[in-house]
Amino acid sequence: MKERKWVLIGFSGLMVLGALVSTFHRNDFDRILPGHIDLQEKGFYPRLRHPASGKNAARDFGTAIADVVERVMPAVVVIRTEGFQYKVKEDPFGLPLFRVRQRIEGQGSGVIIDERGYVLTSRHVLQGAHHIEVVLSDGAKLPARLVGDDRITDLAVLKIEADGENFPYVEFGDSDAVRVGEVAIAIGSPFSLQSSVTVGHVSQKGRRVEILPYEDFIQTDAAINEGNSGGPLIDADGRLIGINAAIQTDAVEKGVGIAFAVPSNLSMVIARSLIEKKKHEWPWVGAFFESVDHRKAGSGVLVKQVWRDTPAAHAGLLPGDMVVAVNGMKVGSKYDVYRIIFNHAVGEKLRFSVLRDKKKQLEFELLLQEFPRQP
Repeated sequence: MKERKWVLIGFSGLMVLGALVSTFHRNDFDRILPGHIDLQEKGFYPRLRHPASGKNAARDFGTAIADVVERVMPAVVVIRTEGFQYKVKEDPFGLPLFRVRQRIEGQGSGVIIDERGYVLTSRHVLQGAHHIEVVLSDGAKLPARLVGDDRITDLAVLKIEADGENFPYVEFGDSDAVRVGEVAIAIGSPFSLQSSVTVGHVSQKGRRVEILPYEDFIQTDAAINEGNSGGPLIDADGRLIGINAAIQTDAVEKGVGIAFAVPSNLSMVIARSLIEKKKHEWPWVGAFFESVDHRKAGSGVLVKQVWRDTPAAHAGLLPGDMVVAVNGMKVGSKYDVYRIIFNHAVGEKLRFSVLRDKKKQLEFELLLQEFPRQP
């Protein structure tokens, strides 16, 4: 037992001695190691980037887009709605028992078009709404009321209820002057993501996809999704060129970006009418027009029919006349003529340049009047 005891004591002593020697050698090694660094005293200092210099087209483009978005963003709002709908409860045999009122909520986008707080948006964003709230870019929430809407173009105007406050607003651009291929920027709140920005191009103009009674859409590849409806489509100068209205759903399923916006020229006329008259009066001249095969009939649009006691009849326009220009703008299809008419308001005058009997050039001034049967 004593021998075992001394063996354990000796073994323990050797362990302690070994630990002391190991510590001594480690400290000594650290002192003689070249380039010794005390990690506890050394901080991490990332390299500082030098300011960007030299010509860089991509950087200049990105800076220009960011500047435009920063200027327009305060005029873009989120529109939140609340309403109710009734759902019929049925018994196990499918027979109606009673109605239950359910609360429904919606959200879309809009853009302030006047410092007094008038907001232009899509009509379907407000469908079934009993309460409307507008959220500004700084997060402020304000109540709003419906001023008026237009079913034909799916546009609507709201008024933010905040007396005496001046709001930032967007400037209108000339959608007729927009060219295919130009940069287009969409701003809105897709999927409740406020102040989202997407950049694309004007893919085409004058699109008709048969979702609204009257269509003259700007097509764009700027990504537009649920919640973008009613938000602005702007150009590279920050001017409004359209109100985002719809997406091509079957194309989305295939991963193709196709979206449509109501042109700003038409939107501006309707918005002004809704603000001043609470409704939009659709103009006409009292004539119907028809596109022709230009290879056979030459350039222009055929006057198909003229109604009695209308501006067209009073001016002397006749069936068979060929309209070659309206207000100095050449026309190649009936849609060109209708676009120019609808981009003006009742009471304004248009100048029609007409070719009669394929040789006689005539000029007519037509006063736009309200369509007799409002759609």
